[in-house]
Amino acid sequence: MKRKLVSLSLVVSLGLLLAACGNSKSKQMTTLSNGSNNTYRTVVVNGKYLVSKSRGVNLDNGNSITSLKSFDSGLINVAKQEFAPKTYIFQEGQYLSSHTINQWLARKSEKHPQGLNPAKGSKDNPNPEYLQQIEEQDFMTQSGNQLSLRGMVIGIAVNSQYQYQKKADGPTYTKDIESSEAQAAGKAAAAKILQRLRQKKATQRIPIVFAIYQQAGDESLVGGNFVAYTRAEGNQIQHWKKLDYQTKLLPEVETTTTKTDKKDDDTQNFTNFRDRIQNFFPNLSGVTAQAQYYNGNLSGMNVTISTQFYSESEIQSFTQYVERQAKKYLPSGVPIEIKIQTTDNDIQAVVYRDGNSDNYNRHVFSAY
Repeated sequence: MKRKLVSLSLVVSLGLLLAACGNSKSKQMTTLSNGSNNTYRTVVVNGKYLVSKSRGVNLDNGNSITSLKSFDSGLINVAKQEFAPKTYIFQEGQYLSSHTINQWLARKSEKHPQGLNPAKGSKDNPNPEYLQQIEEQDFMTQSGNQLSLRGMVIGIAVNSQYQYQKKADGPTYTKDIESSEAQAAGKAAAAKILQRLRQKKATQRIPIVFAIYQQAGDESLVGGNFVAYTRAEGNQIQHWKKLDYQTKLLPEVETTTTKTDKKDDDTQNFTNFRDRIQNFFPNLSGVTAQAQYYNGNLSGMNVTISTQFYSESEIQSFTQYVERQAKKYLPSGVPIEIKIQTTDNDIQAVVYRDGNSDNYNRHVFSAY
């Protein structure tokens, strides 16, 4: 299993012991924070992180792993536009179970009357499965020594492609889905989900934000993007707001067009960083980055350096060098994460900083 990077600056905030409501057994609840004003505190119950009740549920439809990961991380950024981290506490979804999400992602049929994907249709030309994933995020506030649900975000991932077989063990066909068609299906699903959530006591009156995410195709090297969101205060969705998120893979293939915009500056800065890294250590398999943009402005960058070190002193020296070059060449004012890993994707070291600091942190993972 691939290692998941967890921020090394996480600390448990002290002195917050919260009693769970409606439960005869007392639960010790704390919050987990990384000390940043732009990051949510999260809920911990009896010393354990409170995981989602529908964790990992999605349709296996050939979407890229990168796209699936960026859906989860990007949804937090959408949430911040409506639920400020300084006011709200983040909680993994606790009101929609795996069974419920599976029922909703199914094709509508007698067996699955709540299915939000259309009935299959003919074998030669089946209807697309538009919805690929539904994710719930809860936002709490503290009152005295209790947490109360004050808002919810529902992410709806829609497919850009649909794969199917005309017969068992036959060839797999890929069908492209128009962006407007997929988004319309996602918005229609959001209206139905809203009606279902309003039937639950806990979610009858809270604001619910819906965000539509357009998946990238199976061959894409970058993740998909959030394209629209809405905030529902009542029982109806009034209007949708367009979201301008883009992900760009660096370095880009050189073109003959004149470079004039900010993204071209980001490309040049990264290229300078990459060149210095490659000149320092000859045994590199690649240096790439995914740059995230919101409304045309850089909002974050994730860099991956693939190599193989043969001693801890090598990686220590290299990590220190990477930190110096990152501070010199990579853009300021946005969060940066640099992973140094083997060609088998085992992380050997990380260099990172948040958007509010010019100083980087680094950590080398020992083999012992």
